[in-house]
Amino acid sequence: MKDHNLDPALVEDPYPLQKHLGFYLTDWSEGFARFELPVTGFLMNRYGILHGGIHGVMADTVMGFCGCYTGDPDNRELAMTLNLSVNYVGPLKGDLLIAEGRVTGGGAKTFFAEASVKDELDNIAARATGVFRRRGR
Repeated sequence: MKDHNLDPALVEDPYPLQKHLGFYLTDWSEGFARFELPVTGFLMNRYGILHGGIHGVMADTVMGFCGCYTGDPDNRELAMTLNLSVNYVGPLKGDLLIAEGRVTGGGAKTFFAEASVKDELDNIAARATGVFRRRGR
């Protein structure tokens, strides 16, 4: 899709795992983030379906990002995962994995978030919750 709905100045260079897997940020605002990943054979498990670890990586990443938005490319924040819980709901049927994360609470240093992992057909594959600690850059 790559229909970026964010300021290009806020898009960071992909970190090594992100680059290796091929996912990218498509939306980022206060308390919200969205990443997308084209589904390829490289990501499948031995049953021919998307490996569950990919859902976890995407959920962890999108939740970490949703709590670190500053709107200022010169003032970036990072987050460290304190707890991550992923519930697998069903298989994806589409060709694009979409992870959306939202902040659900917290304070100045620690925040809580939830994520959904779905395809472009709106089939939900996983839901996740997490606790994160903000860290300055």
